[in-house]
Amino acid sequence: MRSSRGRCVAIVVFGLLVAAAASADPGWEDDPPPLLQEDRTQAVHRRTSIVRARRAEFEALVNEAARRHRVRADLLHAVIEVESAYDPAAVSPAGAVGLMQLMPATAARYGVADSTDPSQNVAGGAAYLRDLQAQFGGNLRLVLAAYNAGEDAVERFQRQVPPYAETRAYVRRVVELLRRRSWMVIRRDQLPVGPLDDPTL
Repeated sequence: MRSSRGRCVAIVVFGLLVAAAASADPGWEDDPPPLLQEDRTQAVHRRTSIVRARRAEFEALVNEAARRHRVRADLLHAVIEVESAYDPAAVSPAGAVGLMQLMPATAARYGVADSTDPSQNVAGGAAYLRDLQAQFGGNLRLVLAAYNAGEDAVERFQRQVPPYAETRAYVRRVVELLRRRSWMVIRRDQLPVGPLDDPTL
């Protein structure tokens, strides 16, 4: 009887310890342990190194497409980095393909037969950006919003950035890349840009 009571007490104590451990949320998402922080930092550095290597691989191709289609090379690079991280085999859940994540309809519109081919993909994406630039008077935010959500969406919202969380986040990311990395003075014939600090985005 005494032995049975002892086992019951042990089970109860064990259960309390488990419950206490479960209720003590380590909160790693907000304040991860040093080891996890180090792992995350290493992952960021590794991804950055990969993106830099890929960018170097496609630098000449992107710059040539920018020159041919009269769009800013730094804009093309920023779009490619956000769209695919320079992965020519990238495919989105929505079906966008390649470096500039061309949808099948957009690829067909610009004569891209193989969206996984970097040269064709970047040429098609650059031509699309050129046309969006002309359509929206060189307004950078509208050009980017249209590239992400489609020009019809931008027109439907009276030529404003559509109130889609994904599109607004996309515009912010590309603009931030341009702000950090662009050394070019924006010329009138390349892409006039208004104030970059838009509180609505």
